[in-house]
Amino acid sequence: MKKDLEREIEQLRLKMYKAYSNEPDGKEVLKISQALDKLLNEFQKTKSIH
Repeated sequence: MKKDLEREIEQLRLKMYKAYSNEPDGKEVLKISQALDKLLNEFQKTKSIH
């Protein structure tokens, strides 16, 4: 599960960079950033459990 979460985070991070390079002030960047924050919080929880 942890590896899957790491993979998802990396994919979303790359997607956010791409969205930012296309339109830095776009709503898509904010939307992706918020989703990435949620995944990073989940990842942090898995680290604190183990």
